[in-house]
This record gives sequence, C-alpha cells and structure tokens, in this order.
Amino acid sequence: MKILAKSTPELTLQEHINDALLIVDVLKESFTNIASLVNEDHFWQLLRLSVIFHDLGKSHKDFQNVLRGKSHTWNFQRHELFSLPFVEGLNIKNKELIYYVVAGHHKDYETLIKKLSEYGEEDNLGLNLDGIEKVPTFEAVFKQNVPINDVLSLLKEFDINLFKVPIHNPKKTLQQFVRNRLINFQELIELLLLAGAFKQCDHLASAGIKQIKNLEIKDFNYLYQSNFELYSHQKKSAKIIGNTILTAPTGSGKTESSLLWLQNQIKTTGKGRVFYILPFTASINAMFERLEKNIPEKIGLIHGKLSAFIENKFEDDDLVDEQKKAEIKEQFKNLVMPLKVVTPFQLLKNIFALKGFEKGIFEWAGGYFIFDEIHAYNPKVFAQIIVLLKFATTYLNVKTFIMTATLPNFLRKELEKAIGNFNTIKTNSELYDNFTRHKIVVKQGRLDENLNLIQNALNQNKKVLVVCNTVKQAQTVYRSLKSNNKILIHGSFNANDRNNKEKQLFGEEVKLLVGTQAIEVSLDIDYDVIFTEPAPLDALIQRFGRVNRKREKGISECIVFEGRNKSDKFIYKNEDIIKRTIHILKEKEKFNSGEIMEAELQNMIDFVYPNWDKSDKENFDKIFTLLNGFIERDLKPFIYNKKQEEDFYKQFDGIKVLPVKFLSQYQKYLDENKFVKAESLKVQISEKRFYALSYNQAIEEVRDVFESLKTHKIKEQKVFVISKKYDSEFGLLLDEDEVCKFDESQNL
Repeated sequence: MKILAKSTPELTLQEHINDALLIVDVLKESFTNIASLVNEDHFWQLLRLSVIFHDLGKSHKDFQNVLRGKSHTWNFQRHELFSLPFVEGLNIKNKELIYYVVAGHHKDYETLIKKLSEYGEEDNLGLNLDGIEKVPTFEAVFKQNVPINDVLSLLKEFDINLFKVPIHNPKKTLQQFVRNRLINFQELIELLLLAGAFKQCDHLASAGIKQIKNLEIKDFNYLYQSNFELYSHQKKSAKIIGNTILTAPTGSGKTESSLLWLQNQIKTTGKGRVFYILPFTASINAMFERLEKNIPEKIGLIHGKLSAFIENKFEDDDLVDEQKKAEIKEQFKNLVMPLKVVTPFQLLKNIFALKGFEKGIFEWAGGYFIFDEIHAYNPKVFAQIIVLLKFATTYLNVKTFIMTATLPNFLRKELEKAIGNFNTIKTNSELYDNFTRHKIVVKQGRLDENLNLIQNALNQNKKVLVVCNTVKQAQTVYRSLKSNNKILIHGSFNANDRNNKEKQLFGEEVKLLVGTQAIEVSLDIDYDVIFTEPAPLDALIQRFGRVNRKREKGISECIVFEGRNKSDKFIYKNEDIIKRTIHILKEKEKFNSGEIMEAELQNMIDFVYPNWDKSDKENFDKIFTLLNGFIERDLKPFIYNKKQEEDFYKQFDGIKVLPVKFLSQYQKYLDENKFVKAESLKVQISEKRFYALSYNQAIEEVRDVFESLKTHKIKEQKVFVISKKYDSEFGLLLDEDEVCKFDESQNL
C-alpha cells in the first residue's frame, strides 16, 4: 500500500516529495546569489535531502489511518519526529542541519520537547511517575508502527540507500539545540537559510504552486521609452553597483532611479527578490498601482490592510471570485511575486523571530531593498531599520538603495554605519536650480483662524491642499470650506472609504484635499497651493512636495501658519524643533521673495536638527542595543520567543472598533462568511483613546454568533462597537454620539 501524504485530495508521499523537489529546482534558478553566502552545491544537496526526508514519519500506521478515515490511536503525535531516525541514518557532512530542519518544519522545539516528554523513558522501564501504568517509549512506538522497509523502498526511488535507521528519542538533541549557542554566526546563517528554503518548498508545493516569477532585464526597458531625457542622478543610478544613498528633490524621479539601479544589479550581480519599502499604506497602494502598470503580474504588496485592498480592487470584477481573491492575496505575500511593495514592519518581524521568520530570511538572501522616504520613521522604528540593514547587508548579501529628499546628518551617519561600503549620488546643482518651485509664506495665527484665505484660493479656481496635524482639526476645516469637489483623508476612515478616497484622489476634478500627515509621503499628487499647520521642517518639505510637483506652474506658494493648536503637542512633542522650523522659514522668507532653492534644503534641515534630541537618542540607543543583542545572542530557528513577539506588536498603537451604524451590516457579512468585508467596516483608534472611550461607556464588547458555511459549526466573533457617529465623507466623529441599541443577548 502506498504511503499517503495528504487525504483531500489524496496525494501520495512520493508525489508530495516530487512536488517539493520541483520547487527546489525553481529556487535554484531564482536565488543565484546564494553562492555568495554558502557552499552552493552542498546547500542545494542539503535542501534536497531535507525535502525527501521531512515527511517520512507520516508512514506511521496510525497517521495513515487518520488520512484514510480509519480508526486509529494517533492521539496528536507529531509525524516529523518519526522522520528523524531516518535522517540519523544518513552518512553526509552537516546531516545535523537536515535533522534540525526536519524536526522544526511545523512546530517550535519547545512544543516538540513537551510532546516527546509524554513518552516513557528507557531508564525508568517506561513507567509513568506513579510507577503503576507502563508508558511506551518513543523507540517502542516507532518500532511498532513505522514500516521501516516501506520507507527504505521509497527512499530508493530517490537514489538514497540507508544501511541503518538508528531508532532514538530526539528529545535530548532538541534540548541541546535550545540550550546551546551555535558555534559561529556563519553556521547560524546557513541553518536559517536552509530552514527558510525548506519551508518555502513545503508550503509552495502544498499550495500547488509549480513556478515563481523572476524580474528580467527587459522588465525595465519602459524606463528608457519616455520622451524625457534621464536626469544625471538617474544615469548614475543606472551604472552604479552596490549599496547606494541617493539625495534628490521630490518629484525628480527617485523611484525611476531606484529601478534603474535595480536593473543594473540584476544584470551584474544576479537575480534576487526585491522589497520596495514605504512607511504608509496609502503610498504603498499607490506605488503598487504605479509599478504594476509598467511591470504587470510581477508586483506584490504586503501591509496590514492587504485583504481590504484586494477586496476593493476586484469588487466589480465578476471574473474574480472569493477563491481567486484568496489566491491573489497568497501570491502577493509568498515567493511568487519577485518585487513586493511593503511596510518596514513586514521585514522587521523576521528579525524579531516571529513565527515563520525563517522563510522571510531566506527570501532576503542575495536580494535587494529599496527604501523610499527613509526619514519618515520615529527613533524607535528607525533603530529597528538600522539593525535590519546591518543584518541583511552583512550576513545575507542584500544590496540596498536608500533615497530621500533631505535627511538630518546624524541619521545619515547611522545609515552609513549600518550598510558598510556604499555609493553616494546627489542631484547636480543645475537640476536643483531648475527645481526651484516653491515660495514660503509664514502667516501669523492659526490655520483655522484664516479660513478666508483658503476659501479665496478656492474661489480663484486653484487646486488647494490643506494639511492639519490632527484628525479633528482636519474634519473641522473640511466642513468649513466650500468646494464642489473636495476630499478629506485621515486615519479615522474604515478600509472601504479609505480605498475609495485614494481612487478619487487621482481625478483631475478634485479641487480641495484636506488631510493629515498621511498626505506627506509618496502620493503622486499635484496641487497649486498648500496651507499647512506648523510641523517639523522635514514633514513640511514632504507636504510642499505635493504642490507644483511637475514644475509646470511657475512658483507656487506654500503657506505655513505659525500658531499651534493645543492638541498639536501630542503629535509633535518637541517644541524647539517647531520653533527652529518657523525661524528658518522666516529667515528664508526675507530673501529672494521667499523662494526656496532646493539645494538649500539640506542646510535648513541641519539647522533644525543640529543633533539628536536627547530623548530620541536614548530611545534609539535602547532599541538598537536590545534588538542587535537579540540577533547576535539569541536568534535561532525553530524557537518561539514570546517576549520578542510581544515587543514587536507593542509598537502598534491601535485597536479596531466598529461604528454602531455598521453593526447590522457587520452581522450580515458574518452570516455570509464574508469576513474581509466585515473587517473593512472597522476603524482604528489609538489604545489610549480606546480606554478613555471605554471608561466613558462609549465602547461595548459585542459577541456575534454565526455558522461556518464550510464546516457548519457555530462560531463566535467578538467585536468592539463604538457609539460615535461615522460618516463616509468625514470619518469617525468622536465628539458626536450615535444612538446605540444593543441586543442584550449579544453583550458580555
């Protein structure tokens, strides 16, 4: 009787191994740079053997009975543990790496050690603690249930002849791995890569994926088909090899520069997976659309709202059903797509050793990181990015392209230390002169006290951008301004409305855009004039970059109000930075009619940020030291570190709540098992605000019961319902109550 690997649909173990071996060949083709990290031939041999041996334990007769729907006494044993005696029978250098990979391909080692502790021990004659009931040893269970000869015959199909199968309890080996540090870091990297490559093979094969896509040199040919001649910094990017830091004005084709650099790396260095890293969901979605248009079917994206993005993108496409949407989501996330647009957190979770991180580490190997808007992170996140860059460039041969319009020198020095050898590209002075497009106007008072100025600009048929520092202020200003075509964007919309607004943004008919900081980064939008509340200079420069972006409007006014609202201090806490920003803007306003030369921006930044803020530097140093220390001392595959996971998720200050007006729609979606649509009705608020609203009884926990249409089991879903008004145009209105009537049977 053939050994089965899966039951629905039925798949033999030999077939599953062959499917996974096919992925080994695919990885070999796609990860040519692996040779710079490990002994290439030996690595692929170890991976091949790991694939062949990983599921041999499924031959256990009770596991086979489970798959065939027969009576059994499997009792949640772990099949991978019964594969290990066969691995021990190999006579090959570094077979212990295969052993570790096979053991850890599903569960962490602590879980496996607990499972192995349930078997009897040879030295106590298989007795349990009270000495009455005999507990069979692992060795006895193996001998009784694993058809060794059938497995040896299967191995011969893959040209492997084992002459012995040392039957043993793997518990001590796994315990030693958990307790001991690996001999050297290179050994750790090889094991991480092997573990990650194996998990990629197993998971892709199980998903029925036979091929992954690669970027080709010709994919970038469109960059040369424009009517515009390349800028000097773009030409340099196309020729340079290795880590690079580019400084260029907003709107000067930094994205194209990074892709020209990438094309040259692939041409000269070899294939690798690519990560284009941006700070905000809105800019990631926009960049995905932009890249997908020019490099179709090779771009993926990953962020916390991916499901909602896919749901919205294909909502009106009758050819894309729920199953197809799920497939698209998986392709966006897994190895299939060679270029992914991501938030840094999708990469950072791998150096925090979250579950499955080995797959991510392998995907980076010999790959390419492109960081856009590197300045946009707080000190804690910036410290994590520095650790990521140091690890990836030092140990995984990752090449990185970092681009920014302006960057404080003290931050730049940290980047330079992290990436080691690097090239510098800076736009030439002539282009900087040509990019003079903004005129600074500093106004006394607060923005909300000068709405007549904004309304006058609208009445003159100008495209007006207004940036506020808080959601509440943006809502208030938006209400007060009159325009037939206006949009409000901030973080207190649900995913449905946010996606719809992002689509509308790119329509020429929009005359007024009011928003918060989300407008600052990488949205390719172009307005005639900006009115903004005070903010740090680097944030203002990004805001200005959304005005006269294409330099077709002469000199555009950038109007900054120096008056701050009381709530601003919660957004920008360092008063001195705001004061220095206003001071330098006023100084520039005195000369040349306030026109700002792009070449002056770096000196202005260095004036505002002469050095680290003391508190920021303490936060940076603390995070860097802790995370870098964890990597150097404790990063190991197959070990689950709960504290690291808690530390990672602790930095996300947000809890999702459901506006009460959507409660019945939410319940309807649950009944229909449309879980992404249900989730898309929720709005994220800060943890601090959540607890304040809960204290004032504006949030209640509701439990909904629904039937799973797949299993027909009754399930329960908990949701926090907020009794505040929600409007698709304005978002969540925290100062306005919504009459709220709950079914008492749903409440806790």
